[in-house]
Amino acid sequence: MKLILLGAPGAGKGTQAALISEHFGLPHISTGDIFRANIRKETKLGLAAKYYIDNGLLVPDELTTDLVVHRIAEEDCRNGYILDGFPRTIPQAECLDKELAKRNDLLDLALEVDVKDEVIIERMIGRRVCSVCGETYHVTMMPPEVDDVCDLCQGELIHREDDKPETVLKRLQVYRERTEPLVDYYKEKGILKAVDGDRDYLEVFADIRKLMEK
Repeated sequence: MKLILLGAPGAGKGTQAALISEHFGLPHISTGDIFRANIRKETKLGLAAKYYIDNGLLVPDELTTDLVVHRIAEEDCRNGYILDGFPRTIPQAECLDKELAKRNDLLDLALEVDVKDEVIIERMIGRRVCSVCGETYHVTMMPPEVDDVCDLCQGELIHREDDKPETVLKRLQVYRERTEPLVDYYKEKGILKAVDGDRDYLEVFADIRKLMEK
């Protein structure tokens, strides 16, 4: 199955993508992870992306589209994949559709994780990320065993610039203006399904699993 995860920043798409990947054996393709890896390595792409991410802006299409299309052409994506963080705009979605059509391919599902803004703000302000392996925690909802230390690799947990209050509000505004229209885009194509993301992540995943197994 080839699916796209939709939802505002902080809706829990990454968590759900990891659960879907493990349960269904699909590669999880996150543009956010790709950008962060390049930022750590200080590549040209990473430095360009860092400016936009740190300011709560979307990375421009030209920095993402070719990268994603190249990735889904790899062997491990032959039987499906999960796109998390792409497309984020109608032009990106149209570009993806065009590239898939060249391969006589189609997306099977666009899955929206729907979460209220006030819940997202609480989640993101409390989010902490391992500076070494990228594992994600929350200071109250999913804390590490030791404060500010990753359970997996003992790396330092950091509060990313894009999770600070002023940036969170800006990211939500950008999402509503540029990314939320994708909900209607995929609804018109007849492949959109939505789940209530204002619950425990395992309850959300149970609903997602039922949708995918139908």
